[in-house]
Amino acid sequence: MTQLLKISLPDGSVREMEPGSTPADVAAAIGPGLAKAALAARVDGEVRDLGRPFDGDAELALITAKDEEDALELARHDFAHVLAEAVQSLFPGTQITFGPATDDGFYYDVKAPDSREPFSMDDLPAIEEEMRRIIKADKPLVREVWSRQQLIEKWQSEGETFKAEWAKELPEDEELTVYWSGEPGSEDGWLDMCRGPHLASTGKLDPQAFKLMRVAGAYWRGDQNNAQLTRIYGTGWLNKKQLNAHLHRLEEAAKRDHRKLGREMDLFHLQEEAHGSVFWHPKGYRIWRELEAYMRRKMDGGGYREIKTPQLMDVRQWTQSGHWGKYAENMFAVPDMVPEVDDEGDGVARPTVEDDADWMAIKPMNCPAHVLVFKQGITSYRDLPIRLGEMGCCHRNEPHGALHGLMRVRQFTQDDAHIFCTEAQVVEEVRTFCKLAAEVYSDFGFNFAIKLALRPESRLGSDADWDKAEQELRDAVQEAGMMNEEFGWEELPGEGAFYAPKLEWHLTDAIGRTWQVGTIQGDRVLPERLDATYIGEDGDKHRPVMLHRAIFGSYERFIGILIEHFAGRLPVWLAPVQSVVATITSDADGYAGEVAAKLEAAGIRAESDLRNEKINYKVREHSLAKVPHLLVVGKREAEEGTVAIRTLGEKEQRVMSLDEAIAMLKDAATPPDLRG
Repeated sequence: MTQLLKISLPDGSVREMEPGSTPADVAAAIGPGLAKAALAARVDGEVRDLGRPFDGDAELALITAKDEEDALELARHDFAHVLAEAVQSLFPGTQITFGPATDDGFYYDVKAPDSREPFSMDDLPAIEEEMRRIIKADKPLVREVWSRQQLIEKWQSEGETFKAEWAKELPEDEELTVYWSGEPGSEDGWLDMCRGPHLASTGKLDPQAFKLMRVAGAYWRGDQNNAQLTRIYGTGWLNKKQLNAHLHRLEEAAKRDHRKLGREMDLFHLQEEAHGSVFWHPKGYRIWRELEAYMRRKMDGGGYREIKTPQLMDVRQWTQSGHWGKYAENMFAVPDMVPEVDDEGDGVARPTVEDDADWMAIKPMNCPAHVLVFKQGITSYRDLPIRLGEMGCCHRNEPHGALHGLMRVRQFTQDDAHIFCTEAQVVEEVRTFCKLAAEVYSDFGFNFAIKLALRPESRLGSDADWDKAEQELRDAVQEAGMMNEEFGWEELPGEGAFYAPKLEWHLTDAIGRTWQVGTIQGDRVLPERLDATYIGEDGDKHRPVMLHRAIFGSYERFIGILIEHFAGRLPVWLAPVQSVVATITSDADGYAGEVAAKLEAAGIRAESDLRNEKINYKVREHSLAKVPHLLVVGKREAEEGTVAIRTLGEKEQRVMSLDEAIAMLKDAATPPDLRG
C-alpha cells in the first residue's frame, strides 16, 4: 500500500495526499476558491511554485494576494521575466543577463542586437504592449532541473554569451533550475535560468498593474571594464489600484524633491567644485541654525555635555579603533607633511609625497575621538553615566554616482553623542533615549517605527557580548513601552554594525515613504580596543559600555527629509522667512517699514516687499518661496493700523489689528519645545 504524505496546514489540520502531489493539489482539495486564489506555497518555510511536488511530509501555507509581501515579490520577479521575453520577442538577437525584483518593481539587464542602438525610452511603449500580450496569453511557467553542461550548451548555441559565462561558473553539484514560459520545447516556449519560485502562469499577473519607467546604462557584472548593457526599469504591483497609488506617490515625490524646492526657496546649492558638499545660502542655514538650537536645548535638558573634536587624526588611531580596516576606502587621507609642489610649466601644481610619510585621516565618524576625551584623567563609577555630545562634521568618500542632493553627501554634520556607562546603567540609558527620540520626532509631526538590527556575519566581539547587547536593547524598548505593533517593532537579522547591534528609528513622511534616521548602539568593542576604563566601586579598572546615539542622523539629510515631508511649507518656527510685509501701493511704504520693525522686535523673522509690482505678482512669488505668512498693507491698513494676512495654503485672507497679528505670528513661531 502506498504511503500517503501528511501535509500540515496553518489551522492545525493535516491533509493526506498521494506521493507526487503538489501544493496546487492541496488547494484544489480544499476548494475551488482557494485553488484560484493561490499564487505560490510556503513549504517547510521555503517559498515554492504551486506545481512543485512535495518531497515528503511537510508543513504547508498557501500564499495568496492577502500575503502581500510574498505576493509582490513573486509578481515582480515574474514581471522581470516577462520583460526579458518581450524584448527578445520584439528584437531577435537581444542577449539577456539577469533581472531581479526591487522594492517597488523590477529591472532586467539586456544587450541590444549589434544591428541597432541601445534601447531607449522610445522603445518602452512597444515593450509594454508585448508584455501585456504575453500576460494575456496565460503561458504556463514550468520548472525543470538541468545539468550545468546542458545550460552551457543551450546558451552557447543561442549566442547568449553572458548566460553561458555565468553557467560555466555554477557549481557542478548544485541543483540548477530553468523556467519555461509556455510549454517546454514548444515553438512559443521561452527559457531562462532561475532559482524561482514563480507564479503558475503569466496570466496570474495583472496586465494593467505594471509600467516601464526608464532605461539606464549598466555593465555586465557591475564592472566598467565589461560590456555595456541597458537596464530597463519597471514598477510592478498586484493590481491597477496599487500601481496608480504608486505613480501618484512618485508624482508627489517629484513635486516635493528637496533639490527643486531648495532652488525655489533659495536654500542651498551643490556644484562640481565641491562634490558632495553643500553650499548653504542664508535662508537654508537659518533652518540649520534653528534645528541646531532646538537639538542643543534637548541635549542640555538630557544631561549631555557638548564637546568639539579634531577633523584629522593619525591613521594609526583609526587602525586601532578598527575603522581603518572596515572603512578605509570611504575615508579621505592626507600625508602628515608639507608636500613639495612640482610645476612643470603648465600652471598645474603637482604635490609629491614621500614614501615614508605618516598619514592622517579626516574623520568619517566621531566615536574614537569621544573615547579619547573620556580617557582624559581618571573616571570613577560615581561620574557615570557621562554623556558627550558633538555637532560633529564628518567626511566620507562616497562615489560620485551615489551622491544625491542633501540625502547622500560627502561632508555632513551629525547630532552625535556617546554615553559612557556601567553595565547596570545600559537599559535605563537606552530607555531614556527612546523617550527623548519619541519627543523629538513628535515635535516634527512624524510617525515612526523602531527596529532592532542584529549581529552581522562579519563582526568584532564575542557571541556572549552580542547576546547581552542585543537583549539590553530589547529590554530598554520593552521598558519604554514601545515593543509593540503601535511602534512598528521588528528585528532585522544581520543588519547591525560590525561592532554593535543597534536600534533604528524609521520615520514615515507625508506621502508614506520611510526614512531611517536615529540610532542607538550598545558597544563593548571600541572601549576595549581603545582601552577606555573607569574605577569601579571595588577600586579596580572596568570597561564602560559605550552607547552611540543620534536623532537627526545628519543635519543635511534631516533637512532634506523635512523639506520633502512638508513640501517646502515648513512649520513657522523653522521657516527661514516667517513673514513678508508686502505693499499694495507706495503710499503704504512707511507703514510697511513700521510693521516689519515691530515683527522683528517681537522675534519674528520678517522682510518687506516694497517693489512697484502688482500685489498678485508678489503673492505668487512669496508663495513659491513658501513664506508662511504674507502681511498685505495698503493706504487703508496704514490708516486703521491693521494688516491683511494671507497664510500659505489658505484661500481666504484675514484682516486684524497689528497687535493681534504679532501675537498670532509670535505663537506660531515658537519652537515646540518652548511652548507652554
